[in-house]
This record gives sequence, C-alpha cells and structure tokens, in this order.
Amino acid sequence: MEIQVKVSADYNILTLTLMGKFDYTCQQDFQSSYEVIDPIPAKIVIDTLEVTSIDSSALGMLLLLRNHAGGDTADISIINAKPDIYRLLHTCKFDELFAAQALT
Repeated sequence: MEIQVKVSADYNILTLTLMGKFDYTCQQDFQSSYEVIDPIPAKIVIDTLEVTSIDSSALGMLLLLRNHAGGDTADISIINAKPDIYRLLHTCKFDELFAAQALT
C-alpha cells in the first residue's frame, strides 16, 4: 500500500491518502505516517478512494490512530469509501467512531 501524507499550511489538518490493499502488511508505514506529525493536527482525514480492500487489521490500525489523536475527542473522517468498504465500516460500527463518508 502507498500512503500520501499532506499537512495543511496551518498544521490543523492531516490528510492521509491510502492506495492499494489496507491490511497488516502496511501497519508500520501507516503508523509512521501520522506519528511523525507533531503536534497532532486538530483534524485527520483518511481518503480511501484508491483503497482496493481492507481487512480486520486495518480496522485495528484505525483504532490506534484514533487513540493517538485523542480517543473520543479525535476529529477523524474517512472519506470516499467505496460501497464494500463503507458497508464494513458500518457493520463494525466504525461510522460511530469516525465520520465516514461513502463514495457518491
């Protein structure tokens, strides 16, 4: 999986654009992509438009990101989720933990 990291000029928004399979093989890269940003931006956006598949370890990585960003107070959005990815997020109730947006 490839991850593009973009931080807004005012350091308030971190955008992680994910491409490829979001699975256990990218755990270290995913974690490194946000842990190096200091301070933690107020908002984190995860763009999944180019994600081809997602597995349960990716869900765990999202929870670790949420904890790192402040837990219940974290402002994290998952955008451009394809229908099958959005269904998985919804089924696992991740749409209650993250602002999840289906691809329209």
